[in-house]
Amino acid sequence: MSKFQRFLREEDGAAAIEYGLLAGLIAVAIITTVTFIGTSLNTVFGYVQTALAGVTAP
Repeated sequence: MSKFQRFLREEDGAAAIEYGLLAGLIAVAIITTVTFIGTSLNTVFGYVQTALAGVTAP
């Protein structure tokens, strides 16, 4: 019975799961931020391209 009680008190696996969930949430936040910034930069470069379309080379 003592091995079973020791197994129930073991917290190493729970800590590993928590770290895994935390890493997953951080990854989702990074992906979301990069996607948003990429979309915004694409819009800005589109404006620059449109503004430079009429400029002639010297």
